[in-house]
Amino acid sequence: MILRRVIQHVKKQEWTAIAIDFMIVVLGVFVGIQVSNWNAERETKIKSAVFTERLKTDLRGEAWGYEYLILYNKDILANAERVLSVMADEADMSDEQFVISAYRASQYKYNVRQRATYDEMISTGSIDLISDQTLRRTAVEIYTSTLFDEISRDGQKSEYREIFRRSTSKDVQHALLKQCGDRYVEPLDYDLIVKSLDYPCTLDVPAEKISAAADSLRANPELVPALQFRFADVETAIADLDFYNPNLLNNLHEIAGRKL
Repeated sequence: MILRRVIQHVKKQEWTAIAIDFMIVVLGVFVGIQVSNWNAERETKIKSAVFTERLKTDLRGEAWGYEYLILYNKDILANAERVLSVMADEADMSDEQFVISAYRASQYKYNVRQRATYDEMISTGSIDLISDQTLRRTAVEIYTSTLFDEISRDGQKSEYREIFRRSTSKDVQHALLKQCGDRYVEPLDYDLIVKSLDYPCTLDVPAEKISAAADSLRANPELVPALQFRFADVETAIADLDFYNPNLLNNLHEIAGRKL
C-alpha cells in the first residue's frame, strides 16, 4: 500500500508527499527494530532470571552434599582410628563394636550431583546469562571439579574394603548393612547428616558369628596396612574438601544461606 502510494506521488512529482512517505517507512523500520530489540532484551532478562534461580537451587543442593561428604568422611575416619587403636593394643573394644567400626571404616559415599541447570547452560552457550560473577564462578568451580568422583572411586576400590568383605561372613555383612549402615537422610536436612554413619547400633546375629568375624579380621596380616592406607586417603579427602577450598566452601555456604 505504501509502495503504491509512493509510485503515485512520483508520477505526480509530489516531492513533499514522497518525503513524508519515506519518513514513514524509515520510522516504521526503526520502530520495528526497536520493538524487536526490546523483545529480545526482555526475553534475555527473563531467561537470565530463570537460569539464575535454577542455578541457585542446584547449588544449594551442592552445598548440602558437599557438607554431607565432609561429615561422612569424618565418620569413616573416626571408625578407622578406633580399629587401628585396637589393632595396636592401644584400646579395648567388644567384638561387636570392633566389627561395626571395621565395617564403617570400609564405607564410602557417592555424592549425587545437582548439575542439570549448569549442563544445560553449557550445552546451549547460556552461561553468560548469569550476571552474578560469584554465582557463575562457584558453579564453574564446583561442576568442573573431579574431586568428588575421585573420593568415591578411592573408597569403592580401596584394598581395605575388599579385605573386610573377604574376611566377613555373609550373615554378618547383611546385619551390618541393615542395622549399622548409612542412615537415610532427607535431602537438604543438615541435622541428619551429623553422625549419619557413626551412630549407636547393635547386630542381630548370634554372638559366635560376630566373634568369628572379629577373629578373622584381627588375624588378617593385610588388614592394618590396608586400613592405614585407607585412613590416609580419607584424611586427605577431608583436607581437600574442607581446608584447601575455603573460598568455594564459603561461597556455597553463602548461596545456601548457611552461617557457620
